[in-house]
Amino acid sequence: MQKIGHRGAKGYTVENTLESFQKAIDLNVDAIELDVHVCKTGELIVFHDFTLERLTNGKGEISKSSLEELKKLRINEKFKIPTLIEVLDFIDRRCNVNIELKGHDTAKAVLNLVELYTKNKNWHYSNFIISSFQYDELSKFSTQNKNIPLAILTQTSVEQAIDWAIEFKADYIHPHFSLLTLDNCNFAKEKGLKINTWTVNEIEDIEHVKKYNIDGIISDFPDRI
Repeated sequence: MQKIGHRGAKGYTVENTLESFQKAIDLNVDAIELDVHVCKTGELIVFHDFTLERLTNGKGEISKSSLEELKKLRINEKFKIPTLIEVLDFIDRRCNVNIELKGHDTAKAVLNLVELYTKNKNWHYSNFIISSFQYDELSKFSTQNKNIPLAILTQTSVEQAIDWAIEFKADYIHPHFSLLTLDNCNFAKEKGLKINTWTVNEIEDIEHVKKYNIDGIISDFPDRI
């Protein structure tokens, strides 16, 4: 059972920051899940929301801000917004990384960076999972490199996720834990798919989903797994 920290260790430290990723590593996660967007100047930014207001002292869409502008902002008046390069260098293969293609047009940029790290920085394709809810981003990514593990995210239908996984030759489905049943988990396994479920935080829910034939749990509190 893989222990995967959601946006780092979101239950303990503000999400998608280097501090949150360090906390997850301190809790001995197998992998960290994070979200990426492409900003106005082309860099991959690790941030969940499409807009800046919820977490930062900035306003507007993250895709319309330059890296210089984003670096001046603070999350919860304290933390910096990291780039994906900064995060990968910080993690330095101390655990695996699940990169969610959150923003538009992220597939190619993420692919290029993953290939750079596997060629030049001693990372392996198996250190990554690339996931998304977005059909177009999954489609773009799947046609470029079949060696990088791909995951289909869903919060509505395990069956649709399985269909997309077959279409894109994905390795995983990542359904919300409320969608799991013994039948659909077994069906996914019959199709050769692995299953990581999200975001499972309560002890009773964690123990419940462990009864299914799954491979990993994504949690804000990874130490509870």
